[in-house]
Amino acid sequence: MSTQSRTPRGREVYDLAVRIGLAWREIRRGASTGPLREFLYGDADDSLEHGQADTLEMLARRESWRMSELAEALRVEPSTATRAVQRLERTGLAERRPSTEDGRVVEVQLTTKGREIIDQLGRRRVELFTHILRSYSLDELPQFAEMLERFVHSVDDFVAAHQPSTDA
Repeated sequence: MSTQSRTPRGREVYDLAVRIGLAWREIRRGASTGPLREFLYGDADDSLEHGQADTLEMLARRESWRMSELAEALRVEPSTATRAVQRLERTGLAERRPSTEDGRVVEVQLTTKGREIIDQLGRRRVELFTHILRSYSLDELPQFAEMLERFVHSVDDFVAAHQPSTDA
């Protein structure tokens, strides 16, 4: 059997791309998105936005971050990272301090309250994915994980290939 006969092409690829695109849209904007967001990030006045949750999770990976490093890790402009950190500061989840190594540099870190929120978010995410992954067999899970990782990598490749040229 040739590789070509096992690889979907033409109409098959188009049909699969449409199905995947619709599923992606449902994940992002489907009827369950609001309740799911409330489950993960809260539904009260102190609920998190996606960007705040991303920033909190990144901050939790290290003791402290320089703002430029945080922006790079989040794949956002420094001004966007600064605004995200300011929102977290206002809610008591993060704080900025002068660096212990270089007083001219400002570093950001989670507060105790921020770590509590991260722990809560982690528990909720485990509950969510434990429920979701029950619909897959143990044999399917490694393949699903690998395909999802490849999907993310392909999205990154697409974005990188479609960045405006900075050549003058």
